[in-house]
Amino acid sequence: MNGILIVYKEPGFTSFDVVAKLRGICKQKKIGHTGTLDPDASGVLPVCLGNATKLCDMLTDKSKEYRAVLYLGKVTDTQDASGKVLDEAEVTADEDQVKEAILSFVGEYDQIPPMYSALKVNGQKLCDLARAGKEVERKSRCVTIEEIEIEEIDLPRVKMRVACSKGTYIRTLCHDIGQKLGCGGIMEKLERTRAGQFKLDETRTLSEIEAFVKEGRVDEILISTDRAFEELPAMTVTQTGLLLLKNGNSLMPEHFVQKADTQSISRMRVYDADGRFYAVYGWQQDKQRYAVEKMFL
Repeated sequence: MNGILIVYKEPGFTSFDVVAKLRGICKQKKIGHTGTLDPDASGVLPVCLGNATKLCDMLTDKSKEYRAVLYLGKVTDTQDASGKVLDEAEVTADEDQVKEAILSFVGEYDQIPPMYSALKVNGQKLCDLARAGKEVERKSRCVTIEEIEIEEIDLPRVKMRVACSKGTYIRTLCHDIGQKLGCGGIMEKLERTRAGQFKLDETRTLSEIEAFVKEGRVDEILISTDRAFEELPAMTVTQTGLLLLKNGNSLMPEHFVQKADTQSISRMRVYDADGRFYAVYGWQQDKQRYAVEKMFL
């Protein structure tokens, strides 16, 4: 199989668990996910199969969207509801003050990754160090909170929708909001509703995917690799261009059936005359040619 399955990751599974189970369901070794979700979290997890695994790093870089429940007045070692309670405090802020504090995080801010995360420091995962009772210094990373929509406030709980850049920890956002309010805060619940262009209504649970595979209908839910680049113009090569394309060579504007206007087309999806998707190409201004960014066929 070559393509993308949009899995609804259910609580209790790690992202690695999902990949392992899909290997068995699809009888395929070449599988990879596109961005870790916490075990207690649920929602959109695109999983790439076959030649689509080349997409994994590219999709991980895409923006994400979540629905989260922030619980104020508590601090845990994991920054979520599963952790050991370190501190509890009364929530003295009113709704307007809570709103103001939450919305102040919209834009860029420096976020310190949590100890309970898969990030590595000196070759060791932070979560492994945390479980061993060790805490190490972590460098802050600039993340972007593109939008926060507060859906409901029923203190100490706040339901909110968050759109953010790659590498953003919603757990840490909840913790930081709590710190700003002076009472602490944890992430009580999390559901990813979008990863890149893939949304919640496209997802299937592992049991649903297994049923499609058993019925021989998996093609109905397997998304083609080029869908990940739907924002790029689709260009078809000439016969001469196809010979170059098959070898991953650079292409010139004249190697396309359509006019390749380098002023407006800096990146493109490249197909042969039969509509087979081969690669993503990008314009090299210094060399005045299109060079391959990633080959898929």
